[in-house]
Amino acid sequence: MEILGTTLRVCVHDLESSVAFYERLTGSRAQRFERGGVSVAAVGCFLLMSGPEAELEVLRKVAATIAVEDVDAAHATLTEVGAKIVAGPVPTPVGRNLIAVHPDGSVFEYVDRRR
Repeated sequence: MEILGTTLRVCVHDLESSVAFYERLTGSRAQRFERGGVSVAAVGCFLLMSGPEAELEVLRKVAATIAVEDVDAAHATLTEVGAKIVAGPVPTPVGRNLIAVHPDGSVFEYVDRRR
């Protein structure tokens, strides 16, 4: 499994002011979508999330988002090396994802761009 990049996950209270800051910081325009009652803005390597505290509490447990070529291949590799798949693969607005717990207890989201 080749890791293509990582995205840092940031839970924010005020998405609009945070988007403005991160757009200026990165020189990138935000791509926005909603998922499960949470407003999301992808800006450069940052994934900004704002919404109900109960939802954000769960999202804070995921350390980072890791981009891969194919979530199914990632699923196979992760399972083979001892990770526990706790969600997915499932479709998202930009591809598919899964959530995995590594043997050390770290939680990561793996995503691809396949539709």
